[in-house]
Formats: sequence, C-alpha cells, structure tokens
Amino acid sequence: MGRGRAKAKQTKVARQLKYYTPETDLSALERELHRDTSSPVREPARVTEPDEYDEYGKWASGER
Repeated sequence: MGRGRAKAKQTKVARQLKYYTPETDLSALERELHRDTSSPVREPARVTEPDEYDEYGKWASGER
C-alpha cells in the first residue's frame, strides 16, 4: 500500500515528458549543419607525464 501517490506522480511526469514540445531553434540547427568542415579539428595536447599504470600494462601484456 502507499504506492498510489508515487505511481500517480510517475504517470504525471511521464505524460509531461511525452507531450512536451520545446521551441526548436532552426537557425542554430542550420548553422551547425552547414558549418565549414574543411577546417581541421583541434585535438587536445598529449600528456607527457608518466602513466602510473604503465608498468602494469607492460606486466599484463607479458613485456616486463
């Protein structure tokens, strides 16, 4: 017993999510889709610090 309120709340929230239609910014979508893809994507700089698990990786692969 006592599950009635919880179930009613879940049903209410589910119904709100099902029928909710947010405003769509079509101009932002168009800008994103037509963005210049010829420019290279910057990758994050590689970390040169030693990895604390590096020795374990060598051990696990049998290199030791």
